[in-house]
Amino acid sequence: MKLPFLFVIGGCFILIGGLSLGYRNILFDKGPGHDHSDRNDKGFAVVELFTSEGCSSCPPADNLMASIENEIGKKAIYILAYHVDYWDRLGWRDNFSQAAFTKRQKVYAELLHLNSVYTPQVVVNGRKEFIGSSKKALQDAIESSLLDSSAVTLDVKSTISNDKLNIEYETNGSAGKVNFVGNLIQKSAQTEVKSGENGGRKLTHVQIVRKQVIESARSNKGEISIALPPDYHDHQWELICFLQSGDGTILSASRSLLPNTER
Repeated sequence: MKLPFLFVIGGCFILIGGLSLGYRNILFDKGPGHDHSDRNDKGFAVVELFTSEGCSSCPPADNLMASIENEIGKKAIYILAYHVDYWDRLGWRDNFSQAAFTKRQKVYAELLHLNSVYTPQVVVNGRKEFIGSSKKALQDAIESSLLDSSAVTLDVKSTISNDKLNIEYETNGSAGKVNFVGNLIQKSAQTEVKSGENGGRKLTHVQIVRKQVIESARSNKGEISIALPPDYHDHQWELICFLQSGDGTILSASRSLLPNTER
C-alpha cells in the first residue's frame, strides 16, 4: 500500500493509495458450480464511498463502484458516492465536492475510532470501513450485510413540484431515536480533469450524491423536501433514503428511480 503524502487541514488526513484491480463479476462469484441466483434475503448493504477527482488513488474505487452498480440487479445494495472537498485546494476543484460530505466523513471517523479521514474510503451500513478500492473487503462486507436482516422497514414515496423533490416516508419496527437521511443521486457523470493528480484524465463516476437532507425521525411518518439542482433534467437520477441511529448504524434503506430515469 502506498501513501502518497500526508497533509493537515483541520486535522490529519491520510490519503491512502489503492491498487488497480480487475472488477469483473466481483459480487457472489464463488467459482464453477456456485448458484448465482437471487436469494430472498432480508438484509441490505448501504455502501458509502468518500472520493475526490483530485485524488489519484480514487479512480480505481470509482470503477469498482461502477462495476457493482452494473451487477446488483434487484439486490438490496445501495451505492452512494460522496465527493469530499479537502482535495480541492491541491490543484483541481471537484465540482461535485461539498463541505457537508467532508463533515459526514469526519463524523464516521469519530464513530469508528479512526485517527484521520482518507480517500478513497468506503463505509458499509455505518459499521465497517476500509479502503474504497479493496475488492475483497467490499465483497465480504456486502455479502455479510445481505445476510444480516433488520426488523426495521422504510417505505418512501416521492413527487416533484416547483423544482423540489417532496419525500414522504413511513417506518415500522423498533427503530427508536433515529435520523431519516434522504439522498438525491445523479446516476453517472464524466469529467475531463485539467490539473492536479488526475490531470489529463477523463474520470467516470456513478451514484453521485448531489443533495442530502437529514432530519430526526420523531415518529413513524414524516415529510421532507430537497431542492432540485439546475441540471436535474440533464441526467438520470435516483432517490436513496435510509434510517441511521446515533452510533452510525444504518437500520433500513429504500430507493426509488425519479422521473425520466431507468436502471
